[in-house]
Amino acid sequence: MPATRVKSFTRYQIIMKSNQIRKAFLDYFEKAGHEIVASAPLPQKDNPTLLFTNAGMNQFADVFLGKEKRSYVRAATAQKCMRVQGKHNDLENVGPSPRHHTFFEMLGNFSFGDYFKEGAIRYGYEFLTEVCGIPAEKLYFTVHTDDDEAYQIWLEKMGAPADHILRMGDKTNFWMMGDIGPCGPTSEIHYDWGPEHCTCGEPDCSVLLDNDCGRWLEMWNLVFMQFNQDETGSRTPLPRPGVDTGLGLERITSVLQKTPINYETDLFTPAMDVVQELLHHSDAERETQFVPYRVIADHVRAATFLIADGVRPGNDGADYVLRMVIRRAGKFGRELGFERPFMAYVAQAYIDSMSQAYPEIAMHADLIRHTLTQEEERFSRTLETALIQLDRLLESLRQEENTRIPGDVAFQLYATHGLPLEITRDIAGGQGFSVDERGFREAREAHALASGEGKFKGYETGETVYATLLKDLVDEGRLPLSGVVQEPYGPPRLEAPILAILRDGGRTDTAKTGDEVEIVTGATPFYVESGGQISDIGSITVAATGGQILVESMHRPVEGLIVHRGRVVQGEIRLDSQAILRIDDDRRADIRRNHTATHVLHEELRRHLGKHVTQAGSLVAPDRLRFDFTHDAPLSEGQLVEIEQSINEVILANFPVTIAYMDQREAIQKGAMALFGEKYGSTVRTVKIGAPEKPYSFELCGGLHVRETGEINLFHFISEGSVSAGVRRIEAITGRAAHAFFAARLAILNRVVDRLNIPVEELESRVDQLLSENKALQKEVDRLKRGALIGRFDDLLQEIQEIDGVPLLAAVVDGADADALRELTDRFRGKNKSGVAVLGSVHDGRPILVAMVTDDWVVKGIHAGNIVREAAKIVGGGGGGRPNLAQAGGRDAGKLPEALAAVPDLVRAMIQS
Repeated sequence: MPATRVKSFTRYQIIMKSNQIRKAFLDYFEKAGHEIVASAPLPQKDNPTLLFTNAGMNQFADVFLGKEKRSYVRAATAQKCMRVQGKHNDLENVGPSPRHHTFFEMLGNFSFGDYFKEGAIRYGYEFLTEVCGIPAEKLYFTVHTDDDEAYQIWLEKMGAPADHILRMGDKTNFWMMGDIGPCGPTSEIHYDWGPEHCTCGEPDCSVLLDNDCGRWLEMWNLVFMQFNQDETGSRTPLPRPGVDTGLGLERITSVLQKTPINYETDLFTPAMDVVQELLHHSDAERETQFVPYRVIADHVRAATFLIADGVRPGNDGADYVLRMVIRRAGKFGRELGFERPFMAYVAQAYIDSMSQAYPEIAMHADLIRHTLTQEEERFSRTLETALIQLDRLLESLRQEENTRIPGDVAFQLYATHGLPLEITRDIAGGQGFSVDERGFREAREAHALASGEGKFKGYETGETVYATLLKDLVDEGRLPLSGVVQEPYGPPRLEAPILAILRDGGRTDTAKTGDEVEIVTGATPFYVESGGQISDIGSITVAATGGQILVESMHRPVEGLIVHRGRVVQGEIRLDSQAILRIDDDRRADIRRNHTATHVLHEELRRHLGKHVTQAGSLVAPDRLRFDFTHDAPLSEGQLVEIEQSINEVILANFPVTIAYMDQREAIQKGAMALFGEKYGSTVRTVKIGAPEKPYSFELCGGLHVRETGEINLFHFISEGSVSAGVRRIEAITGRAAHAFFAARLAILNRVVDRLNIPVEELESRVDQLLSENKALQKEVDRLKRGALIGRFDDLLQEIQEIDGVPLLAAVVDGADADALRELTDRFRGKNKSGVAVLGSVHDGRPILVAMVTDDWVVKGIHAGNIVREAAKIVGGGGGGRPNLAQAGGRDAGKLPEALAAVPDLVRAMIQS
């Protein structure tokens, strides 16, 4: 299908602001019939081979591969991207380069089997020349060497001069996400800054030289997705060839704001203005120190968006990257003169300027500022020590005439002192040293950085059973393009035909009693686990055959397909039978209570602890709820009591719970909280608790909820603790589980007061009295035991023997622990100014030995530590100590007498040696 020319558009004759450019792009493509799709979160959850979203097409990969169907065939996005690792790593260029960044925005338009090369080229050319007003003569176009079709479109359809259309090879004009996956030829649109900007010095300066000359700016890459490449390098046609384009917002903004330096556009200048104001720098000082200014502006922007998408500073994966960019910005900040945390102020510049396009950064503004400041303070406490250690290391290497830091040493600087590899590399590189980065990653072992090379493992085109099944059911007209109709918000009972039966990994027409099966029906009332809420369970009944399946779990293996997993408990199940699907509604009611209670808990935590508190994970089950949230300190008993009381007051207030569907952007702008890292469609489901015009809480949520908070009935905390640095976890119960908990506790209370025969009001004082009496009685028992022990020991003193002139007592003392044995050796010393005592006992089933030697015999060679060490070998243990006092233990209590019997020979050997 050819591209639709956009007749009505705004032509900008003035310098456009970055927010205007972004909006103009989306408006243009919306008028051209494209669905405007929200940016995917930065952390990649769907593709384990990517650490971050690094291109606009990431969220459409399954669509290009034919694994997923959307309700639209054209889309446009303003996508948040990060490139800091692996193949797409721009980190070292950030600062010195005028146009490299860690975080950037990619404007893109996409076609899924709709328009192809001509459409993509026409839209790109029209947007740049007619909407943005860029003179056509300033544009140059590259196509793949073998792509005659694209060449002719530029030449004949667009009217571009032949000398502005350049053919180039795979290196520049064939796009691949990674070693495997979607790929195809490309056409790039370049901007000519003019000969005065040439930095290569070549007389024939041209885009063809591909030498990063400052004259040429690649703005837009039009990727024609035609093939899928497998692990052998073989390319096969994609089931849905299409278009994936990427126009860097930073680059088009630099063109329209007439500066070849991205950092001089309004995307960055507000942040750098803040840095300059905080430091009281002159314009000249700012200009001479442009690298630190740029790094801070870039890294704080990246950190702002990472935090808003739920990333926390840590030691692995995305968390490590966030910690690294914050600490790297902090290192450059120190070079500029910052002595206190400053990044929250810089982040605010981005929150102010970009929150209209990305409301999540305004929603999480408190968390962003809090996290940045906390990490800056943490790094500041360790940086001085780390730099001292690094300086010592570099000096030592200089003396050895070695210019390479070993990887394990670099890792120790991070593990011990919190100095990321990237900072070590920056500092070392400035002094002529390099770092063994491979060795660093090997040393990290389990903490190794996630790949980030985007190899599209997991996106192989070998169609799974589920993908094939969905395709077949749609092609046969048995399912709509959108897939299985899911109705989890309606009645708990629904009738639908059985469209597929899977057993042992394959499709079948029947199943009988005892079979483990997967069932696909045309529609389902079952909720599939999402947003922390677990799946429903229930039953599927076929009246015609008397067959029944107990549904034990739910699964959504591919978008559009919902699978019921369970076991046939009676009768027979046949394909195409009409079935009755029933939810376990009592269980679902408990889930509803816990889910709405989770929303109330979230709101009360923010009210009591601060707006930096944000959900970091949850589990909504029938028997309990679990809620992870961002906070730095344990909650005190008093705080838990106050928060629990507030939650129960909300329950008693019986606030209405209102469900409504809204435009996503409108909902977020009106204050709706969104879950970190979740992808939302253009229309979202919102949950309001309280009066709709002024709600108590307002969140985006696809889960099940009560109609009024009074249905929650009761809320009680079970536990509170730490999950990781800066993240706490609460577990709680509601409704029936809470009543059962308190009923059990009340029964215990009643039994106790009955046994004590006192009113319940007196229980606490009576327990205090009993504890006090017990403590006094224990002291008396200990006194009597000690007296009896001393009495027995005094009798043992009569058994002192003389070994080569040495007074020796080697005896078992029943009922003594190690402390008592040491006390008895002191008593021996008090009654015998000269001699050796070796006492043994059995405590908690294990033998103990204690030896004491008076000083006069120590100087003659008798060593208490050596005595118990040798004696302990007999009881299967070991020990030792000082010459005058030592202790040992063992495992075999039955051999204690044998061990003590060996002591005289040990003493005799020491005297004679």
